[in-house]
This record gives sequence, structure tokens and C-alpha cells, in this order.
Amino acid sequence: MAMDAVAIDEDVVMRAERFAALGEPVRLAIVDELSRSDRAPIELQAIVDLPSNLLAHHLDVLERVGLISRHRSSGDGRRRYVHLEPAFAALTPAQLTNATSALFVCTRNSARSQLAAALWTARTGQPALSAGTHPAGRIHPGAVQAARRAHLTLADTGPRHLDQLAATTDLVVTVCDRAHEELEPPASWLHWSIPDPVAVNTKAAFDDALHEIDQRITTFVGGVAS
Repeated sequence: MAMDAVAIDEDVVMRAERFAALGEPVRLAIVDELSRSDRAPIELQAIVDLPSNLLAHHLDVLERVGLISRHRSSGDGRRRYVHLEPAFAALTPAQLTNATSALFVCTRNSARSQLAAALWTARTGQPALSAGTHPAGRIHPGAVQAARRAHLTLADTGPRHLDQLAATTDLVVTVCDRAHEELEPPASWLHWSIPDPVAVNTKAAFDDALHEIDQRITTFVGGVAS
């Protein structure tokens, strides 16, 4: 007796294409790295030791199946960052990190890095610092209000220059494209390319930045973002 043909829907086809894309070891290594940190193609090129044309091919495959996205830097417009789509963080291994203390860096140290430090402490119970490459005179009121809505406590030190911090931390993360490009940090530093809420200066922009940072931290430490 002949069996009826089973219809394969588009979702199953796309999932199969994603698994096929990850079946290539270099592409899987790229996705694993992007689960930790956004990276410019030139940074990925050094990490996976590939020529630029071959790396571009692998990135095209990953983007075509929706695993990654590429966006222009908010600092140097000639530069792009590669980002793992958050829905696929579960495809990557848990971050086996022994990091306890953390330092978050942005340009003005008035919003993103302040929120990141507060979130790190709230989610991990461990200390965190924040600093800027060109600190503002005060924490931005929009960041203060967003923290209050999320029941977070911001540091009472105000914006500080990175050079003022003598303490070392286990983990350093730039959360601003401009700061990342100005500092040209070692590969051991992570980069989370978070849009600047101050540039938009709306309640939604600050809440969105806080939510994205929260997702990054909870994914990094093996939790599930709310």
C-alpha cells in the first residue's frame, strides 16, 4: 500500500539549511565566537585564520540562513560588525567562564556602560565597574530613569575615565562601537555593539538598550533573558 507523501513546510526547510550551514566546522567556530562577542570581519579573520574572501563566503552562508546579521558601525561608518541573532544563542555551547568581576566601557560612560555594570551585578551577584574614553559630566537622566524602571541601582560614582581605574577585572566588554575602535583592544576583550540611546533620547531607546544588554549578559553567563 502506497504511503501518502508528507508535505515539508518552509520552516522545516529553513531549519535544515541552518543545520547544514553549521555542519561546516569553520562556520560553527564563527557562530561560537559570535555568541560571546560581536566582531568585525577583520577580527574574525584573525580568530579563525582565514583569508578575507573565504571568510566572506562563510559569512554569506550564515547570513543567508538568518543566523547572523551585519551592520554598519556607529563610529567608523566604513566598518561593519557581525552579530549572532539572539534567537540562535541556544545553538552555541555554554560560556565556560570563570569571570566574576567585569568592566564595561563606552565613550561617555553616561548610559550603556553604566546600565551594563548594574545589570551584571544584578544578574550575577558579582562586582562590576564602568568607564568611558571621553566621560560625560553626569549619568544621563534617561539611563537613570531606565534603571529605575528596571529596579536597578546605578553606581554613585558618576562617569569616570578609563585611565582612572587601577583595578583589574576578569572580563572587559566594550558596549560602544566608537570606544571599541578608539581603543583597538586585545582579542581577549569582548565587544557588544549596542546602539547609543542618548543619540535618540527617548524612553524606548533607553529601555531597548537595557534589554539588549540584559540579553547579552544572561546569554553569556548561561541564563535565560527575561
